[in-house]
Amino acid sequence: MNEIKQANGYRLHSAMQFLAPEIAKRIQPRPERFSYDLNKALDAVLALRSEIPEDAYTAQHLGTEREGHGVLIGDDGLVLTIGYLISEAKLVTLASNTGKVSYADVVAYDYDSGFGLVRANEPLGVEPLEIGDSAALGTGTQVVVGGHGGTRQSMTVQVVSKREFAGYWEYLLEEAIFTAPPHPNWGGTALIEPSGRLVGIGSLYVQDALPGHNGARGNMFVPIDLLKPILPDMLRTGRANRKPRPWLGMFTTEVEGHLVVAGLANNGPAEKGGIRVGDLVISVGDEPVFSLADMLRQIWSQGDAGCPVKLTMQREERRLETTVPSANRYDFMKLPRHH
Repeated sequence: MNEIKQANGYRLHSAMQFLAPEIAKRIQPRPERFSYDLNKALDAVLALRSEIPEDAYTAQHLGTEREGHGVLIGDDGLVLTIGYLISEAKLVTLASNTGKVSYADVVAYDYDSGFGLVRANEPLGVEPLEIGDSAALGTGTQVVVGGHGGTRQSMTVQVVSKREFAGYWEYLLEEAIFTAPPHPNWGGTALIEPSGRLVGIGSLYVQDALPGHNGARGNMFVPIDLLKPILPDMLRTGRANRKPRPWLGMFTTEVEGHLVVAGLANNGPAEKGGIRVGDLVISVGDEPVFSLADMLRQIWSQGDAGCPVKLTMQREERRLETTVPSANRYDFMKLPRHH
């Protein structure tokens, strides 16, 4: 029987109450086709639910209630997930396939990679999933996208590309992993390679899983190799030990060969610097920029967080030059407390 517990005024939901879309049986993985214990591996994939304060900086864009998955990677209850599920969370609940449930503490959040870590307060009755080598994962490899709920909430998919990914929220991966077909509840899912090890964490639904093919639906995964060098610092301080990049709070997208400001973070540097939605980004510093990745690299090359960033913008028929004092985006967020 699933457990339901009550603590601190919050109801801890049973695993059966974490709802997920149904996955077609023909693409569900069949345990007998794998050389490793698939059911055991999938048991390490947990349901994750978080509650975010209404005054949190990310609440406006990501909501105050978030659901997805996390993957147990440590014997001490350490769980790896995609960071947007737990950033600024005041309450995190985990549930296993075995029916165990537990509150969890937010351990760390890394904006550059996108990873988040939480730790279960109670044993969940499952074994952690071993971390693998995402660099060795080749295009064309058949892998499993593991969701909470065992094989019924998991899929057999293929790695269709490994390439650069730039996100409008000032995010860049040098080599993300893209799979197809897409999992319908991708956030925090486990990407499991043919020997049964964890090689990525589900981040996004995309329509260009194959480069140059608009409409090629799939998922983007953050490669596990990005976690290895920063994990000790994340466990110790809640963040990776690197200088924070300059952040503008400027949501920029590529539209018909132009870099268009599609949104602005509330009270962020770009908004305060007079940037408007609809402006086109022409150059950063004195360097023209032609892609979102180019723009981000050029912004980050100007210095550390807090440095001035010179922008040339086009607003309707006018060219405008402005200097935006950048910021450290972590200063705007409620961060995990470390003792």
